Amino acid sequence: MRINMIAIRKHISLALGYFFLVALLGVVLRLFSFADVPATYKFLVHTHSHVALLGWVYVGLTSLIYILFLEDAGIERVYRRIFWFTQFTILGMLLSFPFQGYALFSIVFSTLFLVASYFFAWMVFKKTPEEFKSRFSYKCIHASLIYMIASSVGPWALGGIMSTLGSTSIWYKLAIYFYLHFQYNAWFVLALCGILFFIAENNKLKISRTDFKSFFIFINIAIALTFFLSVLWTQPNTIFYNLAGIGAVLQLFAFLKFYNILKHARLGSVIKPFPRLLLIISGWLLVVKLLAQLLSALPYFADLAYKTPDFVIAYLHWVFLGLISPVLLALLNHFKLMKLSKTGFWIFFAGFLFTEIILIFRGVAMWQRWTMPEHLSVYLFAGSCLFPIGIGWVFLNNLRAKS
Repeated sequence: MRINMIAIRKHISLALGYFFLVALLGVVLRLFSFADVPATYKFLVHTHSHVALLGWVYVGLTSLIYILFLEDAGIERVYRRIFWFTQFTILGMLLSFPFQGYALFSIVFSTLFLVASYFFAWMVFKKTPEEFKSRFSYKCIHASLIYMIASSVGPWALGGIMSTLGSTSIWYKLAIYFYLHFQYNAWFVLALCGILFFIAENNKLKISRTDFKSFFIFINIAIALTFFLSVLWTQPNTIFYNLAGIGAVLQLFAFLKFYNILKHARLGSVIKPFPRLLLIISGWLLVVKLLAQLLSALPYFADLAYKTPDFVIAYLHWVFLGLISPVLLALLNHFKLMKLSKTGFWIFFAGFLFTEIILIFRGVAMWQRWTMPEHLSVYLFAGSCLFPIGIGWVFLNNLRAKS
């Protein structure tokens, strides 16, 4: 076995460790609603979100991209330096955000992380062997990394906005939404699509160039236009509602085309049953996400979503826990970079379903002015406890398998 593969498996174990910490932080955050917690809620939210996006998903995706496209590029030493410098920045955020929120040290570590991510993107752009650059998979990965870089405009803008307009300004929220949109709907999703295309290409499955071109055009236009879904809470000019609606429709067409490409290529025939099941489940959750975004292009529902925090949290968790994380777990398992415990995953997924039902019910109850059942926050806390149990099970099972 190549030393690179062994190293990457260790990196994935580290990513799973971050995922476990994120789950524990989520449980602590649920405690705030009914218990006295000696910590600052807002600071822990920052820690939770940063480690989730940058510790678990970023490390998982970049490790996969390296092993698939750059393993034979002769840049192992460069990659290792970038990787460990990235871990230094994540650890810095993990140790600074809980105690000070957005302040000197956390901003320094966040900035250093952005610099590390730029170096990773540069490495992929410059060092990927030419044999890969004509592939559909690389085109998706290349575009996803461009969106990753573009998303950093949000964090860069936050410093200036906080020092001039303050954190209560609408521009502060817009900068955060800009970052989240291009992370969730562009960098993460398009990178996962690229890795699925890589599986098809490596197994010599036929993909129509015309169909891929249609998908690629639709998805990129959709990514640009659906950002406007994130600004509709400001009640802008009608043109922005129209652009957001067009983007949501194009996004539906893009993923319908994506599904047809993979179906006709018979991608499922080269993926083992359990990872394939995870992809199918996430596919159905993607359909719900796309329809929810289409609905949110309507003024009434755009305003409703903004005024109902539980709907926003439910949506973010729907995408992160129901779509991105299961697909990433399935792909890591497919490429034999981790052992995926079925028991651990189903405990995790039960927590996802249970907490989503409560969040959506609570949002609907607030919307319709229903009487809120007692102890709902306690039930939400109990459901959240399933996350560290399930992820911890996967993490420990993976460590045991490695040893």
